[in-house]
Amino acid sequence: MIRYTLRCEAGHEFESWFQSSSAYEQQERRHLINCPNCGSAKVERAIMAPRIVSKKGREAAQPAPATPTESTATEASATESTSLMMAQERELRAKLKELRDHIVKNADNVGDRFPNEARKMHYGDIEHRPIYGEASPDEARALIDEGVEVSPLPTLPEDRN
Repeated sequence: MIRYTLRCEAGHEFESWFQSSSAYEQQERRHLINCPNCGSAKVERAIMAPRIVSKKGREAAQPAPATPTESTATEASATESTSLMMAQERELRAKLKELRDHIVKNADNVGDRFPNEARKMHYGDIEHRPIYGEASPDEARALIDEGVEVSPLPTLPEDRN
């Protein structure tokens, strides 16, 4: 495990742990790292001073060693927790992608005509069929206020690249 001090574009600094430097780089490329203060995905590693201890100061600088079972248990639970979170995240992303792919495959893309098409179907002017398309937040809110059932398609981080 490696700990990095990170900084977002707004200047907020925070720390995060990663399995390796390559794990950090992968998450950064996919915009999976967000600032806990403002939510920004534009995050970079902050300059960190290395921790160097001379031979003389090593005994004083090192904390009392934990018992083997204590440190092993802590490391194991941290690793299990991290891998469980990563597995759950991968599973959720896979299910969201599957849902989106199913909709795209089985529905008509009406593009920016979506609000009008959805409204026409709701009021019985045209036959109901599965559609998807684009709507502004205001248009989507207006449809919901009228009782038209709409939902956004899930967007995954890799869709932003």
